[in-house]
Amino acid sequence: MFILPTMRSLCRTLDRSLLRDIAAVALAMGIVGASFGALAVTAGEPLWVPVAMSLAVFAGGAQFATFDIAVGGGGTAAAVAAGLVLNARLLAYGLTVADVLDVRWPARLLGSHVLTDQSVAFARAERDPRRRRAAYLACGVLLFATWNAGTLVGALVGRTVGDARALGLDAAEPMVLLALVLPALRQRGVRRAASAGTAVALATVPFLPAGLPVLLALSGPLLLAREGAAVEDATEEGATDEGAANEGPADKGVADGTAEGAGVGREEGRA
Repeated sequence: MFILPTMRSLCRTLDRSLLRDIAAVALAMGIVGASFGALAVTAGEPLWVPVAMSLAVFAGGAQFATFDIAVGGGGTAAAVAAGLVLNARLLAYGLTVADVLDVRWPARLLGSHVLTDQSVAFARAERDPRRRRAAYLACGVLLFATWNAGTLVGALVGRTVGDARALGLDAAEPMVLLALVLPALRQRGVRRAASAGTAVALATVPFLPAGLPVLLALSGPLLLAREGAAVEDATEEGATDEGAANEGPADKGVADGTAEGAGVGREEGRA
């Protein structure tokens, strides 16, 4: 009962452009969720299995990997291990957005359940603490709703589809995310950071378990942050030097004027 008023409050905190971006990502997640539900049902699972998994796990790509391993005969232990490895990045993500969660443990646990790549990205883009919290919760709750709704719809219609993967529904989310990222790539520093992160991720894919190359791709943004800090330091240093150069003659003039005034005062005193 308190969810709708809370969502209205969050939406009032955020501007329309940000809400539009969140809605686009949520729509894409719903389409991918429908793909997961259809895949699970066409593999012979009852409808309640993908629905319950999406509600309890809510892990996106990790759900696909875990389900594929379990259905393929890999065993429960291997399936759970794959899901944990894929979601290992969420440990680091949780540390970066710990400030947006409620201090009370029940609310904190519920807030951590909607921790995703997208909700963290939207939260990290905001500087104001109130907007960070609103962006995180609005994105997380909306994604949770559309993912589970999509899973249910996909499971309901899945038996009418021969091969759910042939529809390519799982490509919707990365395409939307790419569309959101493209405007930022106009900046040279962002392009360099993205290129560096992509190169690291692609180079490590053949050697590391799934999910870890994504973590290593963060080296690109780290490079951007270091470059930005260096530019800022250089700018501040240049401004300081310029200020000192501009103040030098003025200070000298003031000093000369003071000395001259003192000399005149002494001459008048003698007179």
